[in-house]
Amino acid sequence: MSHPSLDLEAELLNTFDLVIGVDEVGRGALAGPVAVGAVAITNEHLGSMPEGVRDSKLVPESKRGSISELISSWAEFEVGYSGVEVIEAQGITKALKMAAIAAIRPLVSGNCIILLDGSQNWLVDADLGAEVTLRVKADRDHGSVSAAALMAKVSRDNQMRELHREHPEYDWHSNKGYASNSHIAALQSLGPTEHHRLSWLAKILSDQNSLF
Repeated sequence: MSHPSLDLEAELLNTFDLVIGVDEVGRGALAGPVAVGAVAITNEHLGSMPEGVRDSKLVPESKRGSISELISSWAEFEVGYSGVEVIEAQGITKALKMAAIAAIRPLVSGNCIILLDGSQNWLVDADLGAEVTLRVKADRDHGSVSAAALMAKVSRDNQMRELHREHPEYDWHSNKGYASNSHIAALQSLGPTEHHRLSWLAKILSDQNSLF
């Protein structure tokens, strides 16, 4: 298992006063919001990253909550959301940007740089008052981004569990709105809810074998 470090953050902090690690979750889900996590790192955080911070996909669900509590005690963080109505009206890239702005803006201070996971700067023209640097696999390799992804994942998963109580037939407590066998079977049997991204569902609803 790969362990993230704060080596890049330490290098960036030679030039900047603050590094904000950013990552999103929920981009590929069929239902529910997208969430963007942001974690702010200064020099005082470099020697004290909590044990267990990893790419959220590599952390067992049973352990994510306790690690998120350690992160919340370690560094400032925010999680921003864009709901399904924004995703449908504005598109996924604009929805991600709006969620990211909500998460990042409260953390920006002084001479600041944003460390963003991936190879596409979907924060372009976000006017956050901070430079943006991209790193592929940042959620795996760089602690601030791993922490941001985990905080977003825990927050969004909790929201999907709440939505599951409204619509238990779709198994959102288990699949978190992503395409699972049970989720697609429920969609084909019952149709979509107000929490589904309708523009993403045409193929699934017209062809029950479309994803399998």
